[in-house]
Amino acid sequence: MMARLWITDIRGRGQALFVILCLFTRSSVTGQARYSVAEEQGEGSFVGNIARDLGLDVVRLVSGKARIITKGSRQYVDLNRDKGTLVIKERIDREELCGKTTPCSFSFEVILENPIQLYRVTVEVIDINDNSPSFPKDEITLNIAESVASTTRFSLESAYDPDVGINDIQKYILKPVDHFKLEVQSQSDGGKFIEMVLQNPLDREKEETHTLVLIASDGGEPHRSGTVRIHITVLDANDNAPVCSQPVYKAEVKENSPEGTVVTTVSSNDADKGVNGDVTFSIAHVTREAKQLFEVNVKTGEIKVSGKLDFEKSKTYQLNVKASDHGGYSDTCKVIIQIIDENDNVPTIQMMSFSYSISEDSPPGTTIAVINVDDEDSDGNGIVKCSINADMPFKIESSLTGYYTIVTDNFLDRETIPEYNITITVSDQGSPPLTSRKHINVKVSDVNDNLPTFYQSEYIKTVPENNSPGFSVFTLSASDADWGQNARFSYFLEEKMINGAAVSSLVSVNSESGVIHAVRSFDYEQLKWFEFNVTARDAGSPPLSSVAIVRIVVQDQNDNPPQVLYPVQTGGSLVAEMVPRSVDVGYLVTKVVAVDVDSGQNAWLSYKLQKATDRALFEVGLQNGEIRTIRQVTDKDAVKQRLTVIVEDNGQPSRSATVIVNVAVADSFPEVLSEFIDFTQDKEYNDNLTFYLVLALAVVSFLFITSLVVIISVKIYRWRQSRVMYHSNLPVIPYYPPRYSDTLGTGTLQHVYNYEVCRTTDSRRSDCKFNGAGSQNVLIMDPSSTGTMQRIQSEKSILDEPDSPQEVRKNTQHVYSLRYFFSEFD
Repeated sequence: MMARLWITDIRGRGQALFVILCLFTRSSVTGQARYSVAEEQGEGSFVGNIARDLGLDVVRLVSGKARIITKGSRQYVDLNRDKGTLVIKERIDREELCGKTTPCSFSFEVILENPIQLYRVTVEVIDINDNSPSFPKDEITLNIAESVASTTRFSLESAYDPDVGINDIQKYILKPVDHFKLEVQSQSDGGKFIEMVLQNPLDREKEETHTLVLIASDGGEPHRSGTVRIHITVLDANDNAPVCSQPVYKAEVKENSPEGTVVTTVSSNDADKGVNGDVTFSIAHVTREAKQLFEVNVKTGEIKVSGKLDFEKSKTYQLNVKASDHGGYSDTCKVIIQIIDENDNVPTIQMMSFSYSISEDSPPGTTIAVINVDDEDSDGNGIVKCSINADMPFKIESSLTGYYTIVTDNFLDRETIPEYNITITVSDQGSPPLTSRKHINVKVSDVNDNLPTFYQSEYIKTVPENNSPGFSVFTLSASDADWGQNARFSYFLEEKMINGAAVSSLVSVNSESGVIHAVRSFDYEQLKWFEFNVTARDAGSPPLSSVAIVRIVVQDQNDNPPQVLYPVQTGGSLVAEMVPRSVDVGYLVTKVVAVDVDSGQNAWLSYKLQKATDRALFEVGLQNGEIRTIRQVTDKDAVKQRLTVIVEDNGQPSRSATVIVNVAVADSFPEVLSEFIDFTQDKEYNDNLTFYLVLALAVVSFLFITSLVVIISVKIYRWRQSRVMYHSNLPVIPYYPPRYSDTLGTGTLQHVYNYEVCRTTDSRRSDCKFNGAGSQNVLIMDPSSTGTMQRIQSEKSILDEPDSPQEVRKNTQHVYSLRYFFSEFD
């Protein structure tokens, strides 16, 4: 669909301005405008209102950065974006621009960006009469024999006027016309062929010379003209004129033929003899350009190339070759030379618009470049084919004659190919074909279309327990295929609760490096493993993220020593295992039971006998902790046996615990009574000594800190205490505890003995009354007890014989109650 708008206006020198606006629906070229302007106008002269004629807003011209693009190096027209008008930038000389070619015009393109719009503008240059006709020579000399007949023709060189049309040469006038008249013939190339025809015979004797004036006038306003003087010398008779062999010669020559190339040869015959029969050749009545391109040999008539032929400038030339003898006779023949086009022009590529960068999310069909392709050759030599690399996600489309658009043919992915080197190839159809190439680089700009990716979806790392806070566990690694800001990402710890505690109180992650640190020390016995999520989020818009699962496994360390569960170590009582002397070898005395809260080999326990009163009597099972006899018990063996058993785990380094096992080697309790009583008294003495030392240290510290008031208070307090003790008359009442029986049995030997002991303060022996065997063989002695053991079975009398009153009084001054209880203890 095409719409045309014709606008007529009278401006400047009265020239008509025609505007042709052609609007096309093609994808890249939006419209076309045509203007006419007279040549030789001054700079700044108005050409046309391009904004109004193309239906564009001035704001669009400014925002779209409208500009003019020309093919050549000279720009005759400039664009005023603020007014939307075209003005003359440089003086236009139509004759310099086009020569004799009509109509004369030049074209350029107006391009706008965002979006890309292309308009073709053609400006036709209107000729004005600014050149006068001129002849090749100021004077022409002719020698004419007086015997020449009337109607004899003499050719003259025509004048040249660079102007065209009405401003070109319109008529020739010859003055005076006494003997000659002027005949003008139009040639096929637009030139004029001028001949001077003799009307009245010449008479040398009357008038030897004649002077004529030839005037060439154009039709412009104002009229311009040029003159040449013709001097004629009348010669004696030469009655035969040269005759050309052919009236018209046709020849072909290739453009770019080197100088000296023979085009054709013109021949002529003259019936005269001698000097009058010698014929010379010359080129007459041709354009100035033709004279510069061809020359004729005066003697032979060979026409040779003397300049550079260019088919693109002119396709044909017509020469008028004049054959003259010495008698003044001449004949003229036409030589029509056809220039054969050669494929001598390489196609040219001009970038009209180009986007150096394109977003990777651009849809197919997005324009990245508009190019103009031109070949000055003709026919097949000027037909071009434009193409780009076949392995590119782009294609090239023809939008207008000589214009091509490069658009995307597929979706782009910067991560796969970040840039493309496109080679534009233009070839003509000549033989051989000529090719030109242009390389452009298109960079694909990044969009945030890739998630940060962890190298593993799940990480499992081991951390030894008892680690120091701030311990670096490991480093997370992720990557983002995007570029720039879209590829910058940070690590974030997703908050959650683990065993009632926030995960951020256990570990932390460095947002930049991804290093995971332990916030506190881990304890395998409290937390064996835990799991949390780490998010990697990029800085794109919108941001993208991915999640990795991290599992931290706490590795057990040997940080807990074994704990002895049996025998129980007590501070106030002495526990002993009783072994009868009659037991066999391998008798199970007791079993040391221990545990280790560690795991694995750190919890594997072994038992060893570290110290013993008699190492040859007992042994400890390495794995089970059982204490057994390794030989028969004899009477020589000590009653009191003290065994130190060490319990050791299998960690590196190993940890251990010790337990003391007391063994009484006896068949009855009286045998071991005194030994263990001494032992308990020594233990009580040591405990009291420790107590007093601690108390003394506290008192000294207290006295050092307290002031003088405290010291006086202490003295007053002691004085009052001494007064109270002095006046007190409290009697000492002896206490006789009742007898009781203890049936508790928790040991390993199932025998219990109940008995009473009465002793005085200075006695080292006890009187015992036995009831019989019970269910325990373990002896427990408690010196702090104030009660006596009650009999299990009733007795009729405590002693077989009555004691004397003195003995009874003496024995009842101090009563000690001993409780013998057989069980395991430390």
